[in-house]
Amino acid sequence: MKKLRLFIFLFIAFIFSLFFGCVTASTPSKSLPPESKLSYTEHILYGYPGTQGTILYRKGYVLDHDNNKKVASWVSYHLTDKYLVQNVKRTDNFRPDPDLPRGQRSELADYDHSGYDRGHLAPAEGMRRDKQTESETFLLSNMAPQVGVGFNRGIWKELEAKVRRWTKQRKNIYVITGPIYNGKNYETIGPNKVAVPTSFYKIIISCTPKGDNLDAIAFILPNKKSPSNTFGNYITTIDEVEKETGLDFLRDLNDQIENTLEAEKSSMW
Repeated sequence: MKKLRLFIFLFIAFIFSLFFGCVTASTPSKSLPPESKLSYTEHILYGYPGTQGTILYRKGYVLDHDNNKKVASWVSYHLTDKYLVQNVKRTDNFRPDPDLPRGQRSELADYDHSGYDRGHLAPAEGMRRDKQTESETFLLSNMAPQVGVGFNRGIWKELEAKVRRWTKQRKNIYVITGPIYNGKNYETIGPNKVAVPTSFYKIIISCTPKGDNLDAIAFILPNKKSPSNTFGNYITTIDEVEKETGLDFLRDLNDQIENTLEAEKSSMW
C-alpha cells in the first residue's frame, strides 16, 4: 500500500510538472540571505544557467558576472505587465559595482573613448517601477560593450521594446540575455581589458500566471550595426545559444519539455 501511495504521489507530481511547469521554479541549491533568495525566486526560472563567476542578486534581476571578462555571462529577469509602470525617471547613474573588487570589474574609464556604448543587459526601460530597481540597472556589472549607433541605439533597443510589448500582451515573461564571444581572440577595451562580445543572445520565455502555455523564442544578434526592423532574421533555438555559450538553460525543467522547448525555432510572436 505504501508503494502504491508513493507511485501515485510521484505520478501526480510528474503530471503537475508537465502542465504547471512555469509556476514551480526551482529553489536555490545553497543557503542565501532572505533578500537574495527573494531575488532568485523572482527572476531565476528552472535553475542557474551556469555559476562560473560571481552571482549578484538585484531587485530587478540576477546575473552571473565573469570576473575575467568583466562582463556578465548571463542576466535573468522577470517582467509582468504590472512591472511596466514608469513611476521614476531614468537616472543614467552609471557606476562600478561595489559588490565586485577592483580588478574583477569594469570601471567607467574602460568605456571612455572606447568607441563602444555601455549597453544594458537588463534594460532600464521596463524597470522604472521604483527607484532601487531602476538604479541597479546602471551598475556596470549589468553592462557590456556594444556598438552604439545601429545596435545599442538601434536593433537591440528595438528588440527590448518588442519584449515589453510582448509582456503587455502575454502578462508574464522571463528573459535571459548575455554575450557570445567568437573564439578566444576577442577584442578588449580599457585598462581592465573588458571583453567585447561578438554577439548577444536573448531568450524570452512566456507562460500564463497559472502556468500553462509555456512558450519560448531566442535570438542571437551580432554586435554590429544592423537595420532596426530586422531582428526577426536572427531568431534561433535555445539549443544553439547553449552551443555558443556553454550554458545550460532551464536545467531543472522536466527533461521532455526542456528538450522540446529548446530545439524549437519559433516564428516571430
